[in-house]
Amino acid sequence: MPSDLPPRCAACAGRSMALCDGLDEAALAAIHHIGHRRRLRAGQAFGWIGDPARHCAHLVSGVLKVTRMQADGGVQIVGLLYPGDFAGTLFADRSADAITALGDADLCVYPRQALEEMLVRHPAAGRLLLRRTLATLGEVRRWMPMLARARADARVAALLLDMARRCGAEGDGMFRLPLSRGAMAEALGLAVETVSRHMTALQNDGVIQLCGLRGVRLIDRTRLAIVAG
Repeated sequence: MPSDLPPRCAACAGRSMALCDGLDEAALAAIHHIGHRRRLRAGQAFGWIGDPARHCAHLVSGVLKVTRMQADGGVQIVGLLYPGDFAGTLFADRSADAITALGDADLCVYPRQALEEMLVRHPAAGRLLLRRTLATLGEVRRWMPMLARARADARVAALLLDMARRCGAEGDGMFRLPLSRGAMAEALGLAVETVSRHMTALQNDGVIQLCGLRGVRLIDRTRLAIVAG
């Protein structure tokens, strides 16, 4: 990486996971030139369904919820975005999804048109972004079977496994929940009390250990996967 990074980039906690980590110096300078940092509060939207697709972003910290309009007019959660994931739509005039913050989130934002032009000038960056975007799409697709589970305990268990995987749980299974209980409930379509009850039940059964407000240790991943179905 060049030594003259902008302060926002030098201090970026998600730099090793985002697009800029794999760029050469010329592409890196170009993307730094068009990018800026944006902070979202819990519940604030990055974009709504059908809005003009003016911006794209890489998520630096926090978790974003992706929702999509269904044929019957209802709105369905179709995925979660974690640090390093790409948010927004390239080469399209309108946003297909709504993207909102489940908690406070930090993003590196790029004007869509300027990013598209930069990718044309730097094909290697375009290929890298395509790989990143396809990876993000794959993560979103993992979400649909999770929500299809009818039982609340299965949804909670599946979300815990997903968060542990995406948040890099340590060798002893310890990780910090990126979401509050309320945000977990919103993501799963459950009541906060339901989420808390099932997490307590998993702890009482010796499957997980709750450590403070956000700490979780997966004690028995196999049993947790069985609950998740």
